[in-house]
Amino acid sequence: MWWQYALVFLGALLFDIVPFPFLPAFTIMIFLQVVYDLNLWPVIFIGVAGSILGRYILSLYIPHLSDKWFKKTKKEDVEFLGKKMKEKGWKGQLVVLAYSLLPLPTTPLFVAAGVVRLKPIYIIPAFFVGKITSDTIAVSSGKYASENVDSIRDNILSWQSIVGLSASLLLLCALLFIDWRTLIQKKKLELKFKIFK
Repeated sequence: MWWQYALVFLGALLFDIVPFPFLPAFTIMIFLQVVYDLNLWPVIFIGVAGSILGRYILSLYIPHLSDKWFKKTKKEDVEFLGKKMKEKGWKGQLVVLAYSLLPLPTTPLFVAAGVVRLKPIYIIPAFFVGKITSDTIAVSSGKYASENVDSIRDNILSWQSIVGLSASLLLLCALLFIDWRTLIQKKKLELKFKIFK
């Protein structure tokens, strides 16, 4: 029985360790909770722990990928944005919390933090609060809907998941292609598409 909870942890970790927008970790948590008829609260806490470790690892390795993938000017642009986020103090934490409460993948948030080498301590506490809240709602809703396993499969490919994934891709594109320094300093929107080496 313990191995089923280990799958929850591993699944959430794998869903949240990838550097591109993917299905939210709560989808694997719901799936495993339904398939193995697991206790709701351990699934939530173990799944959130896996998500946090996955996002932490992502924030550690993404700077090395960004060094290889992005041009120096794009990295400097994102670093400038990260410094502005860091200057905001508690407001930055509030943004992370609000974003984590939404049923959207938090990949763009952690990619940005990793690229600017923002210490995880600036993100993880607010992420934990938002993640535990949003995943509790999602997994509880999934448990309620689990009378019919087909409905879970439909929810994974529902319009909400598609909209969430699309929104996450748009946010990631905004992070990568907007010249943030020009936008913040000159209040002028400029897009730069030549960001890769």
